[in-house]
Amino acid sequence: MIVVMGIDPGVASTGFGVVRAAGGKMSAVDGGVIESGADEPTEGRLARIHGSVAELLTWHQPVALALEDVYFGKNVRSAMGVGQARGVALLAAAQRDIPCFDYTPQAVKMAVCGTGSAAKRQVQRMVGVLLGLPSPPASDHAADALAVAICHAGHARPDRAVTVQTPPEARVG
Repeated sequence: MIVVMGIDPGVASTGFGVVRAAGGKMSAVDGGVIESGADEPTEGRLARIHGSVAELLTWHQPVALALEDVYFGKNVRSAMGVGQARGVALLAAAQRDIPCFDYTPQAVKMAVCGTGSAAKRQVQRMVGVLLGLPSPPASDHAADALAVAICHAGHARPDRAVTVQTPPEARVG
């Protein structure tokens, strides 16, 4: 069994998803969104992301942290914020000696949907199907983070297993 945590970085909303892979099957352990207000200073937002990711890493003890790579579209300011959020998530993992892996959005979509050009809703639906959820994750940030974790878990070696404590109810949404 392996446990992988996925991150969909963003300063306003950072998605996280924790997936357990065992015996060829994957299941969701946890998932959600770390949010911060636009009125908060950037350093406060980044501190919130770092603290929350650190807490999640300590709780779930994943063998790896998988992150969606920065997509440089037309909005450079947005890409900078994503890079900052990625940086504090990487720092939280480094402080716990958890290896990190980057995946392009196209690679994640290919792993989950079979095509690198899948739409957000298609990713949400396939994440729900692959993890056996009663419905797709409500948040596209949580769905993307779970998709990144699924992508990595599909590539990870099973000999890097860890034991995890599972919270009474996994919160995916």
